[in-house]
Amino acid sequence: MATLVRFVRGLSTLFGVVAAAALIGACLVVCQMVFMRYVLSASTIWQTEFVLYAIVAATLLGSPYVLATRGHVNVDLVSHYLGPMARRVLNVFSALLGIAFCILLAISGWRYFEEAWSEGWVTESVWAPPLWIVLLPLPLGIGLLSLQYLVDIVCIVTGHETEGTVGDAEQ
Repeated sequence: MATLVRFVRGLSTLFGVVAAAALIGACLVVCQMVFMRYVLSASTIWQTEFVLYAIVAATLLGSPYVLATRGHVNVDLVSHYLGPMARRVLNVFSALLGIAFCILLAISGWRYFEEAWSEGWVTESVWAPPLWIVLLPLPLGIGLLSLQYLVDIVCIVTGHETEGTVGDAEQ
């Protein structure tokens, strides 16, 4: 079980690094776009669309890392006043709700991605990148977020809550 936890945490960390790289790339492209427009008076074709897609991809791909490090917004008013056992039950319940939503979103995102892939869809811009590239972060990021929720649930249930799991709120 510890191997699964380490593997999923490692994947989440890797996706976090990819998300950070996407944000850095978006920032660099924004700087290039400003330089092109205002210094060289040249038009930009692909930059705005690239930045938008990179930020969305960073959000989706980085979400498992954020969950693994307990970076999501957490309202712990109720759990703060509960005992350890009730807190664990509440943590498992909230993680189950999260995983159910993520699984539904990952499945529908995969269907959308697959349709864009098989139909050869492209965006409606002048740049017109293949739409499957734009849609891939949805099932990939949310699918890994589902795995991260699963690992957190396993850690809570088995009592092996490690740093970063959903059950950490009890300190």
